[in-house]
Amino acid sequence: MAKAKVYFTREITPEAVVRMLDALGAQLPGKVAVKVHSGEVGNQNFLRPDFMKPAIDRVKGTVVECNTAYAGKRNTAKAHWETMKSHGWTDVAKVDILDEEGDMELPIPGGKQIQVNYVGGHMANYDSMLVLSHFKGHPMGGFGGALKNISIGLASAYGKAYIHGAGEPEKIWTADHTAFLESMADAASSIAERFAGKIAYVNVMKNMSVDCDCCAVAEDPAIADIGILSSLDPVALDQACLDLVYQSDDPGKAHLLERIESRNGVHTVEAAAALHVGTREYELVEL
Repeated sequence: MAKAKVYFTREITPEAVVRMLDALGAQLPGKVAVKVHSGEVGNQNFLRPDFMKPAIDRVKGTVVECNTAYAGKRNTAKAHWETMKSHGWTDVAKVDILDEEGDMELPIPGGKQIQVNYVGGHMANYDSMLVLSHFKGHPMGGFGGALKNISIGLASAYGKAYIHGAGEPEKIWTADHTAFLESMADAASSIAERFAGKIAYVNVMKNMSVDCDCCAVAEDPAIADIGILSSLDPVALDQACLDLVYQSDDPGKAHLLERIESRNGVHTVEAAAALHVGTREYELVEL
């Protein structure tokens, strides 16, 4: 597989998100789903709607999310709508809770751990997708980026438990850890296949706490902001973000790297590459 192009800017503004998207020259036809992280109530680090609005407007997209599989303010459609409204997402775009009316199955014929992905049923209504991801740490996955956003992020509430449990949803918090990471890669492969040629990815390296935006109580970031990256390849994109953390001269990176390494976060990238979702080999183009 040839090296993927990953674009990078150190400027972190709403306008820079649009420039990074435009750099891809991506064709996103028809009805466009824009995957964001709505942010758990109480979380201080999630990227705000105003920051994402210009990119959402650029593709005339609908913001999409799915319900969570754990207690909080996003675990039912009713609660999630309230969070979307209180966090301001409904003020900047149309919003769709994809699993509000149930889920749909996407096959994963080459999956290492799971052979089906349960995603929000409304996904059937969309022709293409823009994935706007907040790169940061994660309590279980080590880090969250594009691959997590299209796997766990697009799974229905049941689908999230299914991925976490590596095919056994009742083992949502107790499954083998490597199997969980590989299940995320499996699920990501089904989304990449579903929207092949009609999906673009942007990762924002800002507010990089060791905790995910799904945490109501999250640590403040220890590492300085780095920039915005974009690619048509989610594997290359996440790998480039990891590499930039390692290359950072900010001493605060040690805290984030401890989280990533202690959870073997890179294995999700390795597993996705093995499934040919993308390549870990990339050319970084700084704009």
